[in-house]
Amino acid sequence: MPLYEYRCPHCEITFDKLRPFSQADAPIQCPECKGEDVRRLLSRFACFTTGSDGATRAVSGGGGCAGCTSGSCAGCSH
Repeated sequence: MPLYEYRCPHCEITFDKLRPFSQADAPIQCPECKGEDVRRLLSRFACFTTGSDGATRAVSGGGGCAGCTSGSCAGCSH
């Protein structure tokens, strides 16, 4: 089951929810303020591999999280 990221425009929190594909855009209630005008965000994902030396490396350049636009999360503290 995929993990979707949502944002509430009322209290401005972002939260994740495991949901089936068929429910990705179905209405969902904000866990903080119980608002129902929540929007699904377009999220990026990271993919990692472990090399023969045991080191973990990002595949295809890595990148920041969905909350920032930089190449690392240092700017948004995630």
